[in-house]
Amino acid sequence: MAQESSQSPVTPPHRVVLVVDENSNPFEMSCAIEVFGLRRPKLGRELYDFRLCADGPVTRMRDGFFTLAGVAGLDAAEEADTLIVPNRPDTATPRSPRVLDAVRRAHARGARLVGFCSGAFTMAEAGILDGRRAACHWMWAESFRARFPRVCLEPDVLFVDDGDILTASGSASALDLGLHVVRRDHGAEIANAVSRRLVFAAHRDGGQRQFVERPLPDVPDESLAPLLAWAQERLGEPLTVTGLAARAAVSPATLHRRFRTQLGTTPLAWLTGERVALACRLIERGEERLDVVAARSGLGTAANLRARVRRETGLSPSAYRRRFGPAAGEALRT
Repeated sequence: MAQESSQSPVTPPHRVVLVVDENSNPFEMSCAIEVFGLRRPKLGRELYDFRLCADGPVTRMRDGFFTLAGVAGLDAAEEADTLIVPNRPDTATPRSPRVLDAVRRAHARGARLVGFCSGAFTMAEAGILDGRRAACHWMWAESFRARFPRVCLEPDVLFVDDGDILTASGSASALDLGLHVVRRDHGAEIANAVSRRLVFAAHRDGGQRQFVERPLPDVPDESLAPLLAWAQERLGEPLTVTGLAARAAVSPATLHRRFRTQLGTTPLAWLTGERVALACRLIERGEERLDVVAARSGLGTAANLRARVRRETGLSPSAYRRRFGPAAGEALRT
């Protein structure tokens, strides 16, 4: 009798389905394709099974720039593990009843829902955002609150992760949220690899401001890039905001202003985020000693490491290791 294989069955990749509706924005569609749809053989595994679907055979995109044809029908949404809901600039026009029904059914069966830009309007129209946290573009915040007062709209943030419902505020923050989802699903190392391919910041916290002012510089070059690169090479050292300001040859107040202007965050928040990201990468690479991870990442103590990793990822370091560590990667390959 043939001997049964001892290998675990290969887990199929997470299926992401993007619904495209009449007058949808092509930029957010492209962001979803870039993050979830491209194959990345260098990573050693397929991250997602991605599909586009629409309510009809031909979909007119925003302002009639082009039409989309040849994609799956709306029934593809029934098979999604993650459903990306449609968005469009004319937020006052009701969505297709069939699209709203598909969103409701996906939510009812436990699929994760993602909305980019005005996608929060689609979810709210479907009635699944009542009592939930959400983000939308700042220019629609007032009208959103008026139409959907039961939704806990968080103004002036890049995106909101409310567990099984995630929403991004504007067009560019679709990439921030997309990389956040990759980070949540596959860990910091994979998310960083995807962001490098995109030539995009690996991690911008969802709580950062939507609107980042970019005034004309007072000096020929006040770019933060050299300082950021310098600090990223020294995260395990006792860096301080005062020390960073001295390195940049500016006052702490000026450094705060430049961080707010160019990154939409504070120097301390940026530094903490970079240290947590490094800690996650160390855990993914197999370092099991929390005191070593805390020291090398600059988080100081194992207790602080636990608190920061849980706050950022929703997981304890040990749970993060089980999900994203070497053993988890090996299980996916078997």
